Amino acid sequence: MLKQIPPVISPDLMLTLMQMGHGDELVLADGNYPSASNARRLVRCDGHGVLELLEAILKFLPIDTFVKDVAIVMEPVDPQPADPPVWAGFSRLLEAGEGRTIELTRISRQEFYDRSRTAYAIVATGETALYANIILKKGVVHPVK
Repeated sequence: MLKQIPPVISPDLMLTLMQMGHGDELVLADGNYPSASNARRLVRCDGHGVLELLEAILKFLPIDTFVKDVAIVMEPVDPQPADPPVWAGFSRLLEAGEGRTIELTRISRQEFYDRSRTAYAIVATGETALYANIILKKGVVHPVK
């Protein structure tokens, strides 16, 4: 074990985050998502929720500042009276982690599946909330002045 690394960050997940480069995308997928059949690289985080993983990941993964669509969610298939509740958690954690407002970009289920197939990796979680899937675009780490 190492100091200050949240216990939800497994060695495989940390290696994946470190190997990613600017512009690479990471999918955090709920328990219903077909992660294994869509992943180029699969990181299993069974037993953990998407929000706890997102909070831990944002301690290490910078979110891109050069493009608009950096946090992408899957639009519900059936019309919903409101956004899935987990999306408010996504927004709150992204703002806290990045110190800026990050808009969630909504795309269709099929577009989300297609985009996840080209992502650097998919992190499969045990999340039970519906539509708790998000794609994050990695940014750059700026030098300390």
